[in-house]
Amino acid sequence: RKKFVAVDHVNFDIYKGETFSLVGESGSGKTTIGRAITRINPTSAGEIYFKGKKINGKISKELDREVIKSCQMIFQDPMNCLDPVIRVGKQIMEMLLEHEDMDKKQAYDEAVKLLKVVGIPDPEIRMSSYPHQLSGGMCQRVMIAIALACKPKLLLADEPTTALDVTIQAQILGLLKSIRDQFGTSIIIVTHDLGVVATLAQRIAVFYGGKVVEEAATRAIFKNPTHPYTKGLI
Repeated sequence: RKKFVAVDHVNFDIYKGETFSLVGESGSGKTTIGRAITRINPTSAGEIYFKGKKINGKISKELDREVIKSCQMIFQDPMNCLDPVIRVGKQIMEMLLEHEDMDKKQAYDEAVKLLKVVGIPDPEIRMSSYPHQLSGGMCQRVMIAIALACKPKLLLADEPTTALDVTIQAQILGLLKSIRDQFGTSIIIVTHDLGVVATLAQRIAVFYGGKVVEEAATRAIFKNPTHPYTKGLI
């Protein structure tokens, strides 16, 4: 039985307050990278370092908790990731109660603040809403609020604008930029659409067949792409 390697010989760095984008076709391995960094998927080889500490493989419980708090992921489809039978406010509070030293009243107040940060109107009312009562764009904002609950140092956004109309896409991207600028959060955006990251990412790595085939500053990628696949994307 032949072993399949989803991602091979990938090497890149993310800097504080930077937006970095992994761009490539579906199935190229972009999401696998994000899930490996957040320890959702185990790695069979290689090394992942966060703030100088190796975080893949077997690590201490203390470091594992630090990674959970510091490296958060916004998933691709909020309607499938949010629990349909739990109110969105409680889903945000669960993150705070698990990882922060808060009682329920403090967690509630903080969850309301987070909904305000991500631009949801009437946050006190929306705290009691179920996911199906919110639009796709609002559900995505709730996902971002959950990811921001523990004030992460690194935020991985996996196709954050998929299935959203153009105006809502722009709002979500503007929100990510605001979060980066306000909190100094490093962001990795996973997408197949170069247009999504054209004005947001400082650097882009182009993924193809489980490998990075081109990496450069965003301006350089658009001005002088060197790989045929990159040219095709543009």
